[in-house]
Amino acid sequence: MVNRIFPSLLAVLLVCLLGLGISFPLSAQTIAPQSIPVEVDSLNDLRNKAFTATNEGRFDQAEIYWTQILEQIPDNPAVWSNRGNSRVSQNKLEEAIADYNKAIELAPDAPDPYLNRGTALEGLKQWDRAIADYNKVLELDPTDPAAYNNRGNAEAAKGEWEKAIADYKKAADLVPDYAFARANYAIALYQVGETQEAIRQLKNLSRKYPQFADARAALTAALWVDGKQGEAESNWVAAVGLDRRYQDIHWVAHVRRWSPAMVDALDRFLKLQ
Repeated sequence: MVNRIFPSLLAVLLVCLLGLGISFPLSAQTIAPQSIPVEVDSLNDLRNKAFTATNEGRFDQAEIYWTQILEQIPDNPAVWSNRGNSRVSQNKLEEAIADYNKAIELAPDAPDPYLNRGTALEGLKQWDRAIADYNKVLELDPTDPAAYNNRGNAEAAKGEWEKAIADYKKAADLVPDYAFARANYAIALYQVGETQEAIRQLKNLSRKYPQFADARAALTAALWVDGKQGEAESNWVAAVGLDRRYQDIHWVAHVRRWSPAMVDALDRFLKLQ
């Protein structure tokens, strides 16, 4: 589910989820037609304003627009889920979960609210509940790459690295251009001691996506420990030029949530640089 409905939201939502330690965007949902009378032009205008506000990072305003839409169509599960997305982006996780609960109540067989609720539960460090939601997504759609990737994140947080590796690989195999799943796979491999395969994966990612800061920063750390200082320094210049947050080891460990071994490798690089 690579943001199946609204690809233009990908970059903005990716940043928000990285702020929660989650490496895949929330899934926006379309608004289904309603049987009750509504002002269609007004509804479309509010919807467009909500997505524009989201694209511009004005999540509080997007929440207001979704709330106004709910006043007109309170039985539309997609609107509840989209308002939940705007609340996650403001770190209003409990309120977001309440919205996803309502969406699930209205559409129990729709996978997106379960996926989105799982991301909010991860933000609250409720790993088992998040995994249960991702399991539900996969029950409804066994080929959903986001559910595999996000389940891998929750498993990694529990220290279940072999399970996480299998899920990251499945996500990346389902969508070959799913760069974050492939990066997560490499970082998890590094955790279990498969360092050379992790480096190979990160090199491939950096060649294919030269603007992908996460892969370049992880490659820096792995190469430095592997004794390839010059190559590590070169990748580091590129990484921090793209995203300076990788200079903050606390952010890498607790927000981006790299594996402990990769965090330690980056910390060694930063201290000896």
